[in-house]
Amino acid sequence: MSQTAHFKDKIRFQKNKKMADEIAKIFPLSPSVYEAFCQSERELFVPQGMALHAYRLDALPLASNQWISSPLTVAKMTEALRCQGADSVLEIGCGSGYQALILSKVIRRVFTIERIERLLKEARERFKLLGISSIHTRFDDGQNGWREFAPFDRILFSASIAQVPQKIFDQLKIGGILVAPIEKGDRQVIMRYTKTHDGLNKETLEECLFVPVKDGREF
Repeated sequence: MSQTAHFKDKIRFQKNKKMADEIAKIFPLSPSVYEAFCQSERELFVPQGMALHAYRLDALPLASNQWISSPLTVAKMTEALRCQGADSVLEIGCGSGYQALILSKVIRRVFTIERIERLLKEARERFKLLGISSIHTRFDDGQNGWREFAPFDRILFSASIAQVPQKIFDQLKIGGILVAPIEKGDRQVIMRYTKTHDGLNKETLEECLFVPVKDGREF
């Protein structure tokens, strides 16, 4: 690596670390998730021309009327999954790929689905640029899940939904955790479901704001 490239990497790490520190002032981060934010290049996952805004704790617009969640929201969703000990996670709604990148730092295998082809192609290019092979992508309606690799230790919805389909719960391991933004009238709340032999334990975490899940695929 050239001195110039090494210097740029150092600067990016410092920016990521500063962002992680800002998140930690608002929301407590476990050591593994804090380190994941320090090591994940957020700047690569925002639209061109928005690099100066990459490290703010704000959501940013993407193509096809989608958004990249704020780093604070990504942190909250990641911590809600309680990733320690998990080997596989299914993400429904890949978007820019940033949430999947964070998950790949704390869970060995990440499976992420996106229904908008353009967004998925861009995310795949980012993963390839970073040399990441542990993130597996699929172009599909995320509400179908990814049965071939089920059951999963964790499942994360990165878009809001009125009700989690039963077929998705069927792809969650016993003892596994699913986190999703659930629509309740004109509100959204982050819900955590833990699957047991007797059914689902439900926890309401906090209010949130996500783009909604949509049916089908968009080419």
